[in-house]
Amino acid sequence: MGKKTAKKRHGRVARTGRRLSKSSWKFFWAGDGMSFRTGRYFGESMLVGVLAGFVVVGFEWMIRAGDRFIFESAFRTGHTWAMAILPAVGALAGYLLIKRFASLEHARGTDSAILAYHRRHGYVPPAVIPIKSTASVLTVASGGSAGYEGPVTLLGASCGSMVASWFGLSARTRRILMTAGLSAGIAALFKAPLAGAIFGFEILYSSSDLEYEPILPCFIASAISYTIYACFFGWQPMFHTLSPGSFDNSIRLLPYFILAFVVAFGSRFYIMFFRATERAFSQIRLPGSLKVVAGGLATGAIGLALPPVLGTSYGTVGHVLNAEACAACPRGLLVSVAGLFAFFVLKVVATSFTVGSGGSGGVFAPAIACGGVLGMATGIALQALWPGMGIHPASFAIVGMAGFLASCNRIPIAAIVLASEMSGNFKLLLPAMWVCCISFWLNGGWTLYRSQVHNREASPVHSI
Repeated sequence: MGKKTAKKRHGRVARTGRRLSKSSWKFFWAGDGMSFRTGRYFGESMLVGVLAGFVVVGFEWMIRAGDRFIFESAFRTGHTWAMAILPAVGALAGYLLIKRFASLEHARGTDSAILAYHRRHGYVPPAVIPIKSTASVLTVASGGSAGYEGPVTLLGASCGSMVASWFGLSARTRRILMTAGLSAGIAALFKAPLAGAIFGFEILYSSSDLEYEPILPCFIASAISYTIYACFFGWQPMFHTLSPGSFDNSIRLLPYFILAFVVAFGSRFYIMFFRATERAFSQIRLPGSLKVVAGGLATGAIGLALPPVLGTSYGTVGHVLNAEACAACPRGLLVSVAGLFAFFVLKVVATSFTVGSGGSGGVFAPAIACGGVLGMATGIALQALWPGMGIHPASFAIVGMAGFLASCNRIPIAAIVLASEMSGNFKLLLPAMWVCCISFWLNGGWTLYRSQVHNREASPVHSI
C-alpha cells in the first residue's frame, strides 16, 4: 500500500507541475495578465520610441545646422537689416513650405496633435515629419520667437500614428500610440524622460483630468527615445546651473507663494496677448503669406531693441539660471528686475507675432523662457526685501519655469518634473509642487492650446 500510494502521489505532482507550466505560459501569452493596461502593446510602444528617437535626432541635427548657417552667420555680420528682415524671410519660407506640401490644418504643432487625439482618431499624416521640421527650423533659426516643442510633439505623434497604420490597429490603439509618440518627442528633445512621459497623457485636457490608457506606452516610448537621443547628444541636463540652491527652510513657502501669483498672472497675460494677436491676424483680409511677413517684421523690430528675444532664448535662460554666479555684469540687463520684466513682455509680444501670424513654431519654449525670467525677477526682488531669508534667485527661476508651464500649458505634474530634469536639480521638488499647484488653480482653466478640452466627458472620444 505504501508503494502504491507513493506512486499515485508522484503522478499527481507530475501532472500538477505540467498544469502549472501550461498555466504559466498561458499567463504570459494570453488572458488577463496581458490586458492592454498591463502592457499588451509593449512591442508597438518600443517601436514608437525607437522611431521617434531617431526622428528627433535628425530634427536636432537640422536645428543645429540651421542655427549655425542661418542664425549665427546672419547675425555675426552685425547688419541691422538682417536682424530686422530675416525673421520675416524665414517665417515666409516655412509658411509656403507647409502650404505647398502639407495641410496647414494638420501642421499647427501641439494643437494639431491634441486635435488629432480628440477628433481624428489619432491620425497624423506622415508628411508632417519632413515638412514641419524643415519649416520650423527655417522660422526659428531665422530669428522667429518660437520653440521646437510644437514641431517635435507633432513629429512624435506622427510616428505613433504611422506604427498603428503599419500594423492595421484600431482607432483606439492609434490614439494611444500617437500619445506615446507625442511623449517620446518631448522626452528626447528636452532630455526629460519622466516629464515627457507624463506630458503625453496630461496635455490633452485643460483640467486636472488625465488619460489613463496611454500611461504605460508613454513611459516605454519615452524611455527608449530619450536613450537614443542621449547616445548622440549626451546625458547632461539641458540647462546647467552653477548655484542650484535647495529648499531647507519651511518659512520660504511664503515667498514661493508670492512667486505662484506672479507666474499665474504672467501666464494669463501671455495667453490673453497671444489669443488677441492670433484673433487680430485672423480677421485681417490678407493672404496668409503677407500675414506671416508682417509678423516676422514686427518680431525683427523687437529684436533690434532686445536681440535675446529672438529664437528660442535658451541662451538667455541659461544666463538667468547662472546670473548669481556671473560677476562680469552684476548690474546688467539680465540681473535687474526691470530688465527681466522688460524681456518677459517683449518675449510674449514677439512670440505672439511670430506664431500668432501663422509662423511655424511652438509656444512651449517661450513659456520656459518667460517663466525663468519672471522667477528670477521675483527672486531678486524678494531677496532685497528679505535679505536674511536665504533666497536664491536662481532657484526661483527654476521653480518659476515649472509654475509658468503648469499655469498656461495646463500640465502641473509634468511641469514639476520637467523643471527638475531640465536643470538637473531635484532639490526643489517641494517648492515646485507648491508653486505649480497654486498657479494651476489660479489660472482657472485658461490655456494656450485651443484644442484642449476641459475633461474626459467633454472629449468626443469618451462622449460616444
